[in-house]
Amino acid sequence: MMRWFSEWWRGGTAAVEPATARDAARLAQLHGASFAHGWGEGEFETMLSERNTLVHRLRVGRKTIGFAVSRIGADEAEILSVAVDRSHRGRGLSRTLLMTHLGHLAGRGVRTIFLEVEENNQPARRLYARGGFVVVGRRERYYKQANGEQLNALLMRRDLA
Repeated sequence: MMRWFSEWWRGGTAAVEPATARDAARLAQLHGASFAHGWGEGEFETMLSERNTLVHRLRVGRKTIGFAVSRIGADEAEILSVAVDRSHRGRGLSRTLLMTHLGHLAGRGVRTIFLEVEENNQPARRLYARGGFVVVGRRERYYKQANGEQLNALLMRRDLA
């Protein structure tokens, strides 16, 4: 018991759980640090209040270090965003987050999941490939960077059924 408590207190135990409106500011902070065009706190508050949107947070100890957001329509879903704080990347936590999130989508009756990923984002592409996603399309110049550069997106799909 003491070992578990000390790991939790130091931030050693990871947990994936539903996000709440109280998480909106931290999720916006994580998104802004991970993407060229970050979503604001208000955007997260809106998503968290929508019935067709599923948002999970990833905690290590008491600190939220990541999240996954999906929008559900009938038996399909689109992963809108997945992010993990830079200081916690490379530890397998994003895979835990993704797989838990997918399990909850399946539990809501989702049979097919789509997402877009920047073509040159190798860590994200590896994560999704290991999670069972396959490339099914490409969108030219889909992502606009802060410097004006436009990057291609790959459309990926995973069937749960």
